[in-house]
Amino acid sequence: METFTSYDGTELAFRTVGDGPPLLVLPGGPGRAAAYLGDLGDLAATRTLILPDTRGTGASATPADPGTFRVDRLVDDVEALRRHLGLERVDLLGHSAGGGLALLYAAEHPDRLTGLVLVTPSLTAVGAASDLGAEQVIASRAAEPWHAEAVAAYRKVKSARTFAEAAPHRMAFEPLMYGRWDDTARAHAAADPAQRSLAVSEHYYAGYTPDTERLRRQLGALPCPVLLLAGELDPWPTPAAAAAAAPLFPDVTLAVQPGGGHYPWLDDPAAFAATVEGFLRRTADTGAPARGSR
Repeated sequence: METFTSYDGTELAFRTVGDGPPLLVLPGGPGRAAAYLGDLGDLAATRTLILPDTRGTGASATPADPGTFRVDRLVDDVEALRRHLGLERVDLLGHSAGGGLALLYAAEHPDRLTGLVLVTPSLTAVGAASDLGAEQVIASRAAEPWHAEAVAAYRKVKSARTFAEAAPHRMAFEPLMYGRWDDTARAHAAADPAQRSLAVSEHYYAGYTPDTERLRRQLGALPCPVLLLAGELDPWPTPAAAAAAAPLFPDVTLAVQPGGGHYPWLDDPAAFAATVEGFLRRTADTGAPARGSR
């Protein structure tokens, strides 16, 4: 692990893995240490992944002010890391809640990005719904042996007022978040509690009210291309929610990974890596926005 000092003196940790051009990767959870990202399947074969632990998680220090866990305030940590790395511009990938953070960073620092990759992103940060059509996605898996128990847990997680209240139901709910509920998925889900800081989870959106009109204007003028990658079987965000969010961006490629869940690099590493690397390579090769499809 390497460390850097952020804007308020908090020491934050990150690790690098892989080989190739740098790709800064923001973890989700919210409040889950970046270890759950692994090497993003086969993507580390072509990219040097820079994987920071959000403040208060993993090897990063916990600040005195828990208010700095809030998603909009974490933008300053991302910018501090970019400066520390000495990168004038950077390709940025955000997963889940980290996708929401990536959106806010893009809105505030558009000229620092060469490409933006949003992998099954939370849309809460921009005031958009992530569960559009979720009931249909969940119903499509009714033949799975775990379905009834997972759906009951899903209802409890969705109605929970806090992350702590939802925590006892998460493991039963987890099969819905993976394209395949196999040994790899079970191990990945079981690692969540040890990797997650509930304090960060609880404060991530606490007191945050997005200025949706301002954000839509900023994202609508984003100069870099965007890849919006959804999983076919992901209930948060659904493919329909991703499609509804695509018009936020002037240059967007919308990709839905067949059979993919919330962690699509686990379901089909090769397909995931091909989609992301293909997008980034096209952007680098042209030196200009890679026109996508919506």
